[in-house]
Amino acid sequence: MEKFTKLTGLVAPLDRVNVDTDQIIPKQFLKRIERTGFGEFLFFDWRYKNGDPKNVDHDFVLNLPRYKGATILISRANFGSGSSREHAPWALSDYGFRAVLAPSFADIFFNNCFKNGMLPIRLSEEQIEELFQKTWKTPGYELTIDLPNQKIVSSDGINWSFDVDPFRKECLIEGLDDIGLTLRHEADIARYEKAHGIA
Repeated sequence: MEKFTKLTGLVAPLDRVNVDTDQIIPKQFLKRIERTGFGEFLFFDWRYKNGDPKNVDHDFVLNLPRYKGATILISRANFGSGSSREHAPWALSDYGFRAVLAPSFADIFFNNCFKNGMLPIRLSEEQIEELFQKTWKTPGYELTIDLPNQKIVSSDGINWSFDVDPFRKECLIEGLDDIGLTLRHEADIARYEKAHGIA
């Protein structure tokens, strides 16, 4: 898993509440077993009209040239609701997003983000609204997210702290997913298996 320490990136504003996982990555694209290759299907039903990739919805935010290459997504309340598919953070990550900022998240989606190297940050409604206004008004608007110091800063004066669980923070900084955490104890596991005749 890629380490997350400090990210400076372009911000894309998704001005919708209750963005569910079926919109993030529709069910017809869940047949793949790899974690990669989902980015092209991110928000598929919103990016394309009538499910046709040749019929681009040029009004949808991620299809606007000014947000090409964005690595930070801001959205409204209850982001990631719906089914528990882990493919949702896979799709966001594969598209290029490393962080999602919103007032609230569905619990399972929130947990899945950390397990897949993405940082979800809860901010107040007022802070999110301020970010929407700044992003709309300023082409190329960027934020810097400093995970070790738990800070969000910008060149126009934002300097906010955010909360993150210490264990999840450490895992992101070290780039440790569940497998990586287990392998930290590889020597102990090997000793146990040898002592119990497993290996």
